[in-house]
Amino acid sequence: MKHLLVYADSLSWGIVPGTRQRLPFDERWPGLLEITLNAAGQNVRVTEDCLNGRRTVWDDPFKPGRNGLTGLAQRIEAHSPLALVLLMLGTNDFQSMHPHNAWHSAQGIAALVREIRSAPIEPGMPQPLILVIAPPALQTPKGPIAPKFAGGEHKCVGLALAYQQICQELQCHFFDAGNATPTSAVDGVHLDAPQHRTLALALVQKVTQLLSN
Repeated sequence: MKHLLVYADSLSWGIVPGTRQRLPFDERWPGLLEITLNAAGQNVRVTEDCLNGRRTVWDDPFKPGRNGLTGLAQRIEAHSPLALVLLMLGTNDFQSMHPHNAWHSAQGIAALVREIRSAPIEPGMPQPLILVIAPPALQTPKGPIAPKFAGGEHKCVGLALAYQQICQELQCHFFDAGNATPTSAVDGVHLDAPQHRTLALALVQKVTQLLSN
């Protein structure tokens, strides 16, 4: 069995847009990815480490523990051996309390990739492949979260390209989730249940290719 780790935020945790509810495992994309891969004979286990509000490398001034760099090496160590780490972060870098743009977020992703590769895994265990997933671009935020993400649709411009360039520099794998689905029309930030399914199905081919190699 191959072990995959999804390290991500609320878009992968499965928050239902416009609410504080959570989609069940078999309706959010990490769960659907596991189910679909296993149905195709891949024999995988997907572990979700998805925290609402998680940034790439910055702190949330209102909630502790949202810096994605903090404790990442220990998470890799704890879940090893890993075949693949799927890294989908960046959306929260553009919350209204931050001045960051796509370049800043890409530098954050680079720091996370380096941290994964330097994690103190046990001797003889493989260093996992890394798939960086650029989240879909924010639309104009709506509903209760609008103040938190005000202006995010402008700050995130160019994110996928910036991530792709970082992946080329660091020689890790890249996937643009925005090519599969936009964000929800309900809040402009998260993913609806059908969008989770679309993203999972789009990732199946990419993940299958990586695991086969």
